[in-house]
Parts: sequence; structure tokens; C-alpha cells
Amino acid sequence: MAAPAGRIAALRGQLAQAGLQACLVPTADPHLSEYPPGHWLARAWLSGFDGSAGSLLVTADFAGLWTDSRYWVQAEAQLRDSGIVLMRAGAADVPEMPAWVAAHLRPGDALAVDGRVLDRASAERWQRGLRAAGIRLVLDQDPVGAVWADRPGLPDAAVFEHLPPQACRARGDNLAAVRQAMREQGADYHLLSTLDDIAWLLNLRGADVDYNPVFLAHALLDDQQARLYVAAGKIAADLAARLAADGVVLRDYADLAVDLAGLPAEAAVLVDPARVTAGMLAPAPQVRLIESINPSQLLKAAKNAAEADNIRQAMAQDGAALCEFFAWFEAALADGRRLSEIDVDTHLSAARARRPGFVSLSFATIAGFNANGAMPHYRATESAHAVIQGDGLLLIDSGGQYLGGTTDITRVVPIGTPSAAQRDDYTAVLQAHIALARAQFPVDTPSSALDVLARQPLWRLGLDYGHGTGHGVGYFLNVHEGPQVIAVRAHARPHQGMRAGMLTSNEPGLYRAGLWGVRIENLVLAVPAQRTDFGDFLQFETVTLCPIDTRCVVRERLSADELAWLNHYHQQVRERLLPLVDGAARDWLLARTQAL
Repeated sequence: MAAPAGRIAALRGQLAQAGLQACLVPTADPHLSEYPPGHWLARAWLSGFDGSAGSLLVTADFAGLWTDSRYWVQAEAQLRDSGIVLMRAGAADVPEMPAWVAAHLRPGDALAVDGRVLDRASAERWQRGLRAAGIRLVLDQDPVGAVWADRPGLPDAAVFEHLPPQACRARGDNLAAVRQAMREQGADYHLLSTLDDIAWLLNLRGADVDYNPVFLAHALLDDQQARLYVAAGKIAADLAARLAADGVVLRDYADLAVDLAGLPAEAAVLVDPARVTAGMLAPAPQVRLIESINPSQLLKAAKNAAEADNIRQAMAQDGAALCEFFAWFEAALADGRRLSEIDVDTHLSAARARRPGFVSLSFATIAGFNANGAMPHYRATESAHAVIQGDGLLLIDSGGQYLGGTTDITRVVPIGTPSAAQRDDYTAVLQAHIALARAQFPVDTPSSALDVLARQPLWRLGLDYGHGTGHGVGYFLNVHEGPQVIAVRAHARPHQGMRAGMLTSNEPGLYRAGLWGVRIENLVLAVPAQRTDFGDFLQFETVTLCPIDTRCVVRERLSADELAWLNHYHQQVRERLLPLVDGAARDWLLARTQAL
């Protein structure tokens, strides 16, 4: 069967057989993971588009993929000749999916989506949007699964315990803190399906999801015990005994539906509607839902002092790996070696793997030269990548998972002689980065409100970028973590106030489609700044340690404050990394941290 046209045709046949007029295929699994296991990559299997965000809609005579501006270039290339229309989500002339469905389906028609992978909040939005048009939302069918004959099985990697000194909170303390939040909400039970919440709660880690050290599981807490739903054989007997000592009862992964159906009538169950799926809740219509953010979201977002210290150490090891890589890279270019974007990924990953505490990459490395750097989520492949030659800019966005923290960094380096326009763009992005890095603001300032600080230097020049400026980062967990998000276009939600201990990226950018891209990213830790009559104030401590290439900086455009920040940052980078590098890496570090 040809893909994706043949697969779309098979899906249409299944829809007709089931009496359904449309099918929605989101990018999700029952745990709402950013990087779902292969078993749940239905949208990628159907469409051929493998970006990490986007939803596919299929009707009898239309197939459209909605995805945001980060993926438009990639999606356009991957959807070519597929018959699938690229719907540029966020563009003024592109309706949102529910509005499109309401306008194109008829009263009495049915839209199917596998309820196991649709979060409760989205399901309710779809219901509201379709009800007025007389269209039914069907959540108990999986049309894609019916035609996906060679669907991969579920991953079966072993679960392991995150231990001191990197694990800085006791499992019993985590459980007690969540139960206290349950009591405050009046909840008898709390259902968790998001994997990072479960991993944090129980000090467990795994390898079921690419780049995120988590494992497939659900959890159901009451005041006395925590039921952990995980496939048999994934937890060794000695670990199971330690979990039992903390009141954690192991149940089979498939038993959640049975246990939910057996809960007492009118039992109060705390769920986060954005982090549990409608399908998971379907077996328990008898319970009373209390909808609120998972308490673990807020608890794990604010890193404690010991975690912050471990993060600083992980950042230093990561910075040392980057020094080693860049020293090799620049020497290889100087020797006339023919290097590609694939070589960047290979050698940088190898440098990280040699550092103490390294476990895996935290996401797929983005190495984009010139035009490829203009695609924020570009990924070089063996069949499609650029050779790094001539003049231009190379953008490298990469990160690692260490036992003591998660890293995420973007650097742009000049190749040959960058143009005046490229240097202007680079300098503007650097000014945007510094503006946020130097910010001071009251505790609980909505994180989205901070976005304008980074955009102002670009807006003054009539420039902008389509992605957010910052995302939360986990502690040896997901590289993208809530609840905080620094994004002016993000929907304002409760609990997004910036608090001490939150680790967030600072990554403004600028992209010239078909030409080049610039993004400068460090991770920043919110720390106390001062207390005044007007309240408590926070500031950002930049914890990422790697030189920001100054060869593209138009020095005369930097203010005295901006120049002082850059020189002070490079002084810190030099002092922290010198003890960890030697030879060519040491020489490179000294050269790249010279004051301007």
C-alpha cells in the first residue's frame, strides 16, 4: 500500500464502513507525551509528516494537516504529492480545526477521534464547537488502528530508580505533598497519566519515550496508597519492595479501567483536564471530577536548592562537552574537511556521551546551515542534509539528559565570512536574549508576560519570530515542562506565575525563510533578587555555560549594559569550565571568552 495516499484511502474506507464522516488524528498518546512511542505515532504513519506537533483531519474528500509556523517549511516538503493539504495554523486565513469541521460537515455527521489520546479539555472544546452544528464527536472508536496492520508494539524498557545524590527529594515526601494538595481540593483520589509527573512523584525513571527518561504508566492515589499501573516485568523485585515500603502498589498497565470503574459512586477524583485523556476517564462516569492542575506540576517546576546545585554541575559538564566539540569542529573546518550537518550531530552527541552522568540526548539535535537554520525544528537526515561549506551561519540546538539535570542550548556560529545582514540579525537576537536575561520582576509575574522583554529589541526593528521565547525544563525529566511558558501568544492559564526555582529557556530567534536562521538559547533559573515595600522580586541566573560566539556581533550596536552582561557571562563561563577541559578544548574556551 502506497504511503501516505494509500493509507489515507484505507482510512476513508474504514470511515465509510463504520458510518463516520471524518476522523481527527492528533499527535498524542494516552499520556499526552510530546514524543509518543512508535505505537502511537498514527499521525506520522498516515501523513508522512514527522514533526512533533500537528493534527490530521480526514474526510471523504479532504485531508488536511494543521501545524504551527515552526513546521510549515518541513510539512510543505513532507506532504508534497500526498494529497494532504497543509493548513498553516495561526495564519489569518486558516480556520481552527473545530470551525473548519463545523463549516464543512453536515448536521448528523460524526467525527471520530480515539478518545484514549485526546485530553479532556480538548474533548470538551470539540464538543462545544460541534454541538451547535449538530455534529457528533465519537470518542470510543479507533479507525486508524483498524487499518494499521503493522503497528509497533508498546515499549518494554526496564524502570529504574533515581537515587541520591542526584535525587534530592524522598519519594515519601513527594507523595505527602501531593496528598496534602488533594486534601485541600477535597479529593478522595487523584488520577495521573502524564509520565513526567509519575516519574517525579515516585523517583523513578525509564526509557520508553525518546529523549525523555520516563516510562509508560498511570497512577491512582488515595490517602493511603498509590496504585502504579505499569506493564509486568518492567520493575525488578527489589525495586518493587522499596516501592511497597512507601505504599506504592503495582498493578498491571491494563488494569486502570477496571479500577476506575470500581471506584465508589460520587467519589471525588482530582484530574488535570489538560493532562488526562477523555478515554481514560470514560470507565468512571459515576465519580465526581475535581478539575485542577496536577499538584506535581507546580511542585517539580520549582527546583529546590540541592537540585539547583546539581543542575549547575550538569550545565558545567555539558558546557565542557560543547567546548570539546567546537574545538574539534573549527579545527576540522580549518583542515579543509568536508563536514555535513550529520557530522555535527554525530560528534556533538559523542562529546556529550563522554561526560560524567550523561544518560541520553534530551531531544533530537538540530543542526541547520543557512536555509536549514531558518526552520526552527529542522532535522538533518541521511537522505536530506546540507554540507557545511562557503559562507553563512550554522545553527545548532541540542541538549542532554544527565542524572543531575536536563540541558538545552542553541548556538549560532559563522562559517566563512558572514554577511552584514547576518551579523545585524545575530546582534539583534543577542540583544533580545540579553534583555530577558537581565530582567527583574515580581514573584508570580505571569510567565507569558515576560515574553515582551525579549521581543522589544526586535520589534523596534520591525522584526519578530513565530515561536515562544521560553519553556520550562525538567530535572532529569522532560526538556519541555510546565506550567511556566514565556510566550506572548500563549493562552493565559492559572498557575503560570514565575516562582523561585523555575528553570526556563531564554531563546529568542529570527528566521529568514530560505536564507538563514538565528537563535541564541540559554537556560535560566529564577532566583530571589530583592524584597522591597512593593513585594518580593526575582531575577534570572543564567546556568547554561558555553561561549556565545562574538564573531558575528556588531559591537557598536551594543549598549554599555549589554556589553557588560556579555563580558561578565563569558568570564563566568571561563571560570566554571576551565577546570573541566584541557588541550584544544581549553585553548578554544580561552579564545572564545575573550572580552569585547
